[in-house]
Amino acid sequence: MVQSHQRTTVRGPTFIRLLARLTAVDARASGPSLPDRLSRWLDWNHAIALSTALDGRPPAPPEDVPAFDSREEEECARVRTALAKAIEGARELATSGPRPAAQGAAPADFAPFRQRYLTLQRSIQGNTGQLRGRLRDILASGTPAMARLAEVDAVMEMALSPREQKLLAAVPVVLADHFDRLRRSATEAAEEGTAAPQENWLDTFRADMRGVLLAELDVRFQPVEGLLAALRTR
Repeated sequence: MVQSHQRTTVRGPTFIRLLARLTAVDARASGPSLPDRLSRWLDWNHAIALSTALDGRPPAPPEDVPAFDSREEEECARVRTALAKAIEGARELATSGPRPAAQGAAPADFAPFRQRYLTLQRSIQGNTGQLRGRLRDILASGTPAMARLAEVDAVMEMALSPREQKLLAAVPVVLADHFDRLRRSATEAAEEGTAAPQENWLDTFRADMRGVLLAELDVRFQPVEGLLAALRTR
């Protein structure tokens, strides 16, 4: 009797769980703990900078920094909403229905989707980076404890951003593999005479890509939300 293979249940943020679901390989149990991973990611220069941020004298606050008020929270909410709308409104991710003739047929390859993902990803990165820097400047102008927190955030961003960018750059590769698997399955079903309308597999892919982008948006906003939470305690 053939036993069906049970994939390991992946726990963690929605972004990670979505990517694990879209991959063809089985996800194994988690490895080292977060502190162990951080100890591998931070070199001695980062460790010294982090130690200085935690134990040293906070740097002088930047000049001409506005006070924190509801306008900052409203701006963060506005940017997040605009980015979500850009994802939801991307024409490559529109589901089946009346479509321009040039887009009526199934794409020959993943290229248009890859370009759209990279464009939206850059927009998310740029906007969240600006918000994070602005909120950090405001935090640095507060109490010594808040200034220290702002310095720690700056060091962690400097230390972890290269690894973050490397990991997130692999997302389009995962999506490309998912695209190919769905298209191949649809082709095989068509040859066997059991195929659903061609747009169905594309709609599945569009929904999956949209979900991954929205989940990445959530991940990118986590540092912003953390700084907002700290500023609310002022």
